Amino acid sequence: MRVSSRDRLLAAVDLRSAGTKRYTGIHGLAQGRTERILMDRLKALGVEVEWKTEAVLIGSDPSRPEVELNVAEGAREVVKADILIAAEGAHSPIRKKLGIGFPGDSVPAGFYLADFRYKSELDTSYGEAVFFNPGVFARLPVASDTLRYISTMENFLDLIDHPAPIAEMPWQTEFHVSFRHVDPMSKGKVFLVGDAAHIHSPVGGRGMNLGIEDACWLAWLIDEGREEEFSALRVATATTVLKQTHQLTSMILLKNPLAISARNLLLPMATRVPFVRNGLLKAIGGGDTPAPPWLVSST
Repeated sequence: MRVSSRDRLLAAVDLRSAGTKRYTGIHGLAQGRTERILMDRLKALGVEVEWKTEAVLIGSDPSRPEVELNVAEGAREVVKADILIAAEGAHSPIRKKLGIGFPGDSVPAGFYLADFRYKSELDTSYGEAVFFNPGVFARLPVASDTLRYISTMENFLDLIDHPAPIAEMPWQTEFHVSFRHVDPMSKGKVFLVGDAAHIHSPVGGRGMNLGIEDACWLAWLIDEGREEEFSALRVATATTVLKQTHQLTSMILLKNPLAISARNLLLPMATRVPFVRNGLLKAIGGGDTPAPPWLVSST
């Protein structure tokens, strides 16, 4: 990962040293590809994903959750669940129905994003972020022929130096960043995971992984008969990740000239110190949170 201040390189960090002995490095994978992998696995286990189906929590006793499933064609079904897992995003209707708050704050700056697919394969061995003092522009590979560009500057498309002829721009969007998490992450037999429980900046690339971790921990705890421990374990982890991403996001959004100068002076020094560099890599790789018990023996 290369970090620059305009044309001056501030830091170059080798992400291959992140992770564990078995799972090394940071790897980029498009979210759509990840979703297809998970759906294929579900299908292999005999589970079909139901699209255009709304789940509405009914009843007032979360210890005995009941859900009404509304299909687009108008069919309805009431399910009495032993355990209900709400993974329906930042605007989770089930979380709201339970009356669980979603405290936190928002970043006033807007973020702009665009994916470009090119007509030939690219050098995907690195990512880069450039500070424009103020403003930031990042380039991240998501496939062998696709790059993602993210910026806080509205004119970011004009800043792109395309590495090959463009095939298409499959995605472009604008979004704002918030830092919020619930506490607790469960109520009775209803559990919140992923964006329904916590949202934060994409800086550091930890959002989707954090949600998948939630689901894995919950599955393991249910299997162990210890699901009542889920909230305490995962709230602590979510708090750690939100704090880290908040700090990184604040660093890239600096506007004060003195603060920018200090960042650009200290960042190269800090990333050359092994303790600091390794700590940052460990955090980005997800190694700063409790190790999954079901994986410890294989790492």
